[in-house]
Amino acid sequence: MTGTSETGQALETPFDLAGKRVFVAGHTGMVGSAIVRRLMSEDCEILTVPSRELDLRRQADVENWMSEMRPNVVFLAAARVGGILANSTRPAEFLFDNLMIESNVIHSAYQSPVDKLVFLGSTCIYPKMTSQPIREESLLSGPLEPTNQWYALAKISGIKLCEAYRLQYGCDFISAQPTNLYGPGDNYDLQSSHVLPALLRKAHEAKTSGRDFLEVWGDGSPLREFLHVDDLADAVVFLAKRYSDPMPVNVGTGKEISIRQLAELICDIVGFEGELAFDASKPNGTPRKLTDTSRLTALGWAECRSLAYGLRETYRDAFLENSCGVRTS
Repeated sequence: MTGTSETGQALETPFDLAGKRVFVAGHTGMVGSAIVRRLMSEDCEILTVPSRELDLRRQADVENWMSEMRPNVVFLAAARVGGILANSTRPAEFLFDNLMIESNVIHSAYQSPVDKLVFLGSTCIYPKMTSQPIREESLLSGPLEPTNQWYALAKISGIKLCEAYRLQYGCDFISAQPTNLYGPGDNYDLQSSHVLPALLRKAHEAKTSGRDFLEVWGDGSPLREFLHVDDLADAVVFLAKRYSDPMPVNVGTGKEISIRQLAELICDIVGFEGELAFDASKPNGTPRKLTDTSRLTALGWAECRSLAYGLRETYRDAFLENSCGVRTS
């Protein structure tokens, strides 16, 4: 099996997607739909199936579908996702659903067999207090952040499943760990969304309703990194072609911003001129989470837009043109 060196050298002979049948699991989600958009520029056949026709939590159904459709490549982007509130109040759903989805798809990919599988994880897999920026080797080196441990545990299991199937069966299964994402297809429900889309919606509604303040959860001190979902899609297609190794790969920008600075930037883009009101009774989450992206950049990928540019695109599409169908009142 071809691999990479410890410095992240690209494969000498890239994996060719041309002519392949490529299954994007989770194609209606934020990440999956971005991967579908990216694959449209590749000479491949894109396979998708709606959840009403195939429940990825049901092993026999997944095995039968994979056996019938015979994909050559799988991008496993299907998952139950949500912010701090959703993770902390629905732990069983986040653990069970994600364990079942990834177990069924990965095992069926081995059985088919597929030529390549890319598993999409998350940087929440890393310990809460790990050294920064976070290297891939930090996995399982300390306790997780309690507010999202259920999702993190499931994603860690997916990474280890890919590693186990590589070790035991020689499967070319790899894992990519994206940082915090934003862009088309994001979730703007304030009960379950992540911090960036929540702040975008809050700022837009505060402006349009004439309010003089904007509530921000926590004290504004946590540092976060944000990546546009279309940049992630480009990176994972790049990894499918250029990477084959058990070590997961971080996908991010390598740049961080505090929640306070993010809120200020969003207010500037939206045009909200009121005050920020920080609710310190709400959880901050992990104090800092910046990825070390040196493994990815060593492979040759470094294409990502600035946060300000990406936020302007996202605000325009989601709220001004409302092409994403976001509820604005």
